[in-house]
Amino acid sequence: MVGFKPTDVPPTATVKFIGAGTAACIADLVTFPLDTAKVRLQIQGESKLAVAAKSAQYKGVFGTIATMVRLEGPKSLYSGLVAGLQRQMSFASVRIGLYDSVKQFYTKGSEHAGIGSRLLAGCTTGAMAVAVAQPTDVVKVRFQAQARTEGGRRYQGTLDAYKTIAKEEGVRGLWKDNLPCHFTSAFGAGFCTTVIASPVDVVKTRYMNSAPGQYRSAVNCALTMLRQEGPLAFYKGFTPSFLRLGSWNVVMFVTYEQLKRAMMAARGSREAPF
Repeated sequence: MVGFKPTDVPPTATVKFIGAGTAACIADLVTFPLDTAKVRLQIQGESKLAVAAKSAQYKGVFGTIATMVRLEGPKSLYSGLVAGLQRQMSFASVRIGLYDSVKQFYTKGSEHAGIGSRLLAGCTTGAMAVAVAQPTDVVKVRFQAQARTEGGRRYQGTLDAYKTIAKEEGVRGLWKDNLPCHFTSAFGAGFCTTVIASPVDVVKTRYMNSAPGQYRSAVNCALTMLRQEGPLAFYKGFTPSFLRLGSWNVVMFVTYEQLKRAMMAARGSREAPF
C-alpha cells in the first residue's frame, strides 16, 4: 500500500488531535453531498405549507442530488460546508484525538484498559465533543436545509448564522439538541447503526432546523412526526445516511492513519542530528 510507513515512536496527543480533525475534514469534503441529501430528505414533508407551495420534492439519494443540482446548482450540495468543517475540526479532534489520552487518565497510565475504562473514556470525549461542536452542527443543518430557490435566504453567511441564531433564539439556540441524540447516533458503525440511529438522527435534524416555538422539545418533535407522517418518516434519508457513514469512516480513518505517520515522520526528521 502506498503511504507513510509506521514509526517506532508512538504519535503524541497533539499529533492525534490535529490528525483526527484534519482527517475528518477531508472525509467531510468527500461525503458532504450525501450528508446534504440526507438532511433534505429528512425534513421533506415536515411543512404542509411547503408541499402546498409545490417546493422541490426529492426521491432517493441520487434523485435528491440531481434535483438540487438542476434547481439550485452544484454549489448547493456543499451549502453549510464551512460550518461542517468547523464541526469536524472541533468534534473529531476531541472525540477521536483525545480518546487515548483520556483513557490513559482513567487507567492511570496502565497499559491494560478494561471495557469500563474504554466506555468511560468514550463517553467523556463524546460529551466534550458535543459541548464544543454543537453550535457548528446547528448552523450546518440550517444551511443544508435552506433551499437556494426559496425567496429570501435565512442566513447570509456562517458568521451571520451564529449571530442571528444567538440574537433570535438566545445562546441556547446554538445548543438546540438532546445529548442522548448524539450518543445514540455515535455508537457503532455500519448498517445496524443506521437502522438504530436513523430515527434519532431525523428528529435531531428537524429539531435543529425548526423555528422558535415550532416544537416544545425533541420528544414533542418525534411525537408530531409520528402523528402527522407515520413511523416511516423516521427513516427518511436512510440510504444517503448509510452510504455516507461507510464512506466517511473509510476516508477518515485511512487519512487519519497516514496523517499521524506523516507528522511523526516530519517530527523525527527535524529532531534527527545532521
